[in-house]
Amino acid sequence: MSNSMFYTGLSGLNAAQAALVTTGHNTANVNTPGYSRQAAQLASSGGTYSPSVGFFGNGVKVGDVTRSYDQYLVSQLNQAQSLNQSLTTYSTQISQIDNLLADQKAGLAPQLQSLFTNIQAVANTPADPAARQQLISSAQATANQFRSMDQYLTGLNGSVNDQIAGSVEQINTYAEQIASLNKQVAMLSNATGGQAPNDLLDQRDQLVNELGQLIGTKLVVQDGGQYNIFIGNGQTLVLGDKATRLAAVPSSGDPTRAVVAVVNAAGNAVQLQDSMLGGGGSLGGLLQFRSETLAPAQNSLGRMAIVLADTFNAQQNLGIDLNGVLGSDFFSQASPGVLLNSKNTGNLVLTPSFSDSNQLTTSDYRLDVTAGPAYTLTRLSDNQTIPLAAGFPGVAPADTTTFDGVTLTLASGAGAPGDSFLIQPTRTGARDLSVLVSDPARIAAASPIVTGNTAGNQGSGAISAGKVDAAYLATPLAATVTLTYNSATNQLSGFPAGAAVTVTPANGVPDPASPYAAGAPVTYSPGATMSFNGITVTISGQPSNSDRFTVEKNSGGVSDGSNALLLGALQNKKTMGNGSASFNDAYAQLVSSVGNKARQIQIAGTAQTSLTTQIRSAQQSVSGVNQDEETANLLMFQQMYQANAKVIQTASTMFDAVLGISR
Repeated sequence: MSNSMFYTGLSGLNAAQAALVTTGHNTANVNTPGYSRQAAQLASSGGTYSPSVGFFGNGVKVGDVTRSYDQYLVSQLNQAQSLNQSLTTYSTQISQIDNLLADQKAGLAPQLQSLFTNIQAVANTPADPAARQQLISSAQATANQFRSMDQYLTGLNGSVNDQIAGSVEQINTYAEQIASLNKQVAMLSNATGGQAPNDLLDQRDQLVNELGQLIGTKLVVQDGGQYNIFIGNGQTLVLGDKATRLAAVPSSGDPTRAVVAVVNAAGNAVQLQDSMLGGGGSLGGLLQFRSETLAPAQNSLGRMAIVLADTFNAQQNLGIDLNGVLGSDFFSQASPGVLLNSKNTGNLVLTPSFSDSNQLTTSDYRLDVTAGPAYTLTRLSDNQTIPLAAGFPGVAPADTTTFDGVTLTLASGAGAPGDSFLIQPTRTGARDLSVLVSDPARIAAASPIVTGNTAGNQGSGAISAGKVDAAYLATPLAATVTLTYNSATNQLSGFPAGAAVTVTPANGVPDPASPYAAGAPVTYSPGATMSFNGITVTISGQPSNSDRFTVEKNSGGVSDGSNALLLGALQNKKTMGNGSASFNDAYAQLVSSVGNKARQIQIAGTAQTSLTTQIRSAQQSVSGVNQDEETANLLMFQQMYQANAKVIQTASTMFDAVLGISR
């Protein structure tokens, strides 16, 4: 009996020691990231049968050391932290653009306002060289601001590229470590008969958690406890003890963008579409920020710069400067870009140009070549397929196609199946904006024509100041046009011999004879607009017979600011978005869009942080180490150890007593 007592006490002593060691291990790792609380699992060692009494217990045994772990909570926490990190990264990046655009002093809005204020000053005092010089200086400041903002956004793109490269290196490190731990866990489990190496499991789970904060992951636990990890839409990252290597490489479609690629067994980098990587982790946040905010913002600024240059130049060209010469382009204007995919095998060369800046969008486009070859054009902002001109690209007239204010022309060659082309109409618009006019005298503030009533007119007829449009540049006025009224026929004659006249009556009722044959007399209608050779005039009132009205070339323009007034009117003219927005409207929309998105991401991030905190609390309630609880356990197991030591001591005393009797 004493011998049985001895072994029973010894088993309790060993169990208490195991529990104390485990509790001490918990206490030592109370602040270790990813550590799960462990517990020694105690079980009865059974009993020994005695015929006279029954079963006597044989003490206790340590069955296993387990960790407090809930796979569901861990998975939920990993997903929550991954999304939270994505939103945090997105918010950090977008706030930089939001601050740039919304700056009331250093932003673009005050520069545009200053530009149009100075245009109005020239219109008021067209002969003042100081006002003209101030306009040039203001235009240069506006162009500089466009370029500065574009440079900032380009710098952000470079920063995103660097962060993508850094994230990919970290992902590779984590993937290799997880694969290595998979191998170690399998080896130790096999060597110990299936016993779980708890600390290695915690290390592996912590690596998976940290990996998830870089990129969205999906974890599949295989038989034997090995982890297989997939990223994005199913791309394998870790499979058992093998890790797939990723690389950050320049995109074959756009070398200014870094993309993630899978390095295959042959060492070749196979690029992954951004959309295939999902939206989790800091990498997902970076990719979303670049596609949803950074690129559209840069395109929006580029579109504004292109439309500003296009409309300003068009109106400047319709005026004359202080030397009496028709105006020349005031701003430089970017050209739409086409990027050939570096993997193209065909020799198709495309030339893009602007057809109507008012129709430009802020999207990029992709032209894909499929078998046939057949061509498909996709607007990337909404993934809508855009119809191409019949037969494009082919021989004229099917060598061109027009879409969203852009004309795409076949220059030479043909595409091969699999080829693609990235079309960026507005990406470099802000970068390439500059002022071409440095001489204040070259500002075309005056109208190229002047109108007037001859001194001998007897009636009340009066001719308006004339206006010109782009057609005037093809046939500028060479000689004075004198229009004479014939009261007998109620007609005006004297229009240029080669000019057909279009009449639009003031009452809105169409003139059935309009357009009139070249050089033919025109029926007079008070207040009607008459257009010929790009010139539009209006005669109102009732002229007398033989009253004459003149339209002649403006040779001076020193005191004429009529064209400058038209330049100033561009500020509020709906010149963008198919006539839906002015410059101020477009910029306000950009600021509002980025600001709203930043606020949306911030709110989502706050909510996600709260959710993550709740899930972490639930997970820690299962797996976390509670110092108070462990202290109590230490006291309990210490008492257990002392009590079992007392059992051994008692058994020893009893054994000595038996030996004493036998003597």
